[in-house]
Amino acid sequence: MTTFAVGDIQGCFDELQQLLTQVEFDPLRDELWVVGDIVNRGPKSLETLRYLYSLGDRCKAVLGNHDLHLLAIAYGKQPPRKGDTLDSILEAPDREELLSWLRFRPLIYYDELLQVTMVHAGIPPHWSLKKALRRAKEVETILQSDNFTDFLVNMYGNQPNDWSKKLKGWDRLRIITNYFTRMRFCSSDGQLELTHKSGSNQAPAGFQPWYNHSNRKTHDDLIIFGHWAALEGKAEHENVYALDTGCIWGNALTIMNIEARTLHSLSCEGYRKNGD
Repeated sequence: MTTFAVGDIQGCFDELQQLLTQVEFDPLRDELWVVGDIVNRGPKSLETLRYLYSLGDRCKAVLGNHDLHLLAIAYGKQPPRKGDTLDSILEAPDREELLSWLRFRPLIYYDELLQVTMVHAGIPPHWSLKKALRRAKEVETILQSDNFTDFLVNMYGNQPNDWSKKLKGWDRLRIITNYFTRMRFCSSDGQLELTHKSGSNQAPAGFQPWYNHSNRKTHDDLIIFGHWAALEGKAEHENVYALDTGCIWGNALTIMNIEARTLHSLSCEGYRKNGD
């Protein structure tokens, strides 16, 4: 068995299939990890979601910001945005089955045997892996509960941007969600800067990429993440692998053989939509 991890698909189903063919992915034998942002912007979000769902336990996926956005739209808690390409899912006869599967994906996935962690955006420097998993569980618990629509209403926003153990309620759940699904730059103590989407060499004053802080408690943990296409797959840090190489922007879709630590990319035509 080989374990593969693929970067942000965002509805680029045809490119995903080409890439899986090139690496000889076998759904009966191999495992496919997905770093989130399964859907949106690309033309075949429904096909992508159906395919990953069909893999059953062979697919390990974490939630990205676009996946959460789909859930909010689907349950009437957020209007669609310009550039969203989610109608095919919203109108599908099997939408509830697919949305339920998506809602029960975690924010972080940790494989104890491989000792590899997957997250969409990152892990703030002041949290250990153990603490990050515990914080993620807070969000996952309500997202997987009967009251999940309350979370979908309240998850949007950039505040608070400073972590405190004293945070409660929606403020607490919102910043946890933003760490795992939207973070790029932050301070050494975890203050979020969510407006800049540039490459790592253009950090705003007082901030660095989340993985670059010398005090990062997950420094020795192998982490796979997506979300940050401007990195072009170059996190330039030992044990950190950036897999979002911007297929949707006309760049590439990248897959990693986790056991071998090798990367393979497929050049993409892209659809060049705007947004985060």
